[in-house]
Amino acid sequence: MRPDLADLRLASKVFAPHYAKAVPAKLIATAILLATPDLDGPVLAELAAGDAFELLDRSGGFAWGIAVAAGTVGYLPDAAVVTA
Repeated sequence: MRPDLADLRLASKVFAPHYAKAVPAKLIATAILLATPDLDGPVLAELAAGDAFELLDRSGGFAWGIAVAAGTVGYLPDAAVVTA
């Protein structure tokens, strides 16, 4: 969850100004999942091409969502993700 946006599935558990429905997506290249929308930010996981990703937001050159296999929420370079 971000302060401004949360997964719609969490609506009964957390308050956020906005909720987003996760869009099924996948990685088209190996990418680093980041804690912040900054290429120099803390690394959360390394994801492989083909990994499932639940996309919640795209902005500023980054995709924010859930890396399904890692069970972690974070940011990826937007170009690494395509919707299914």
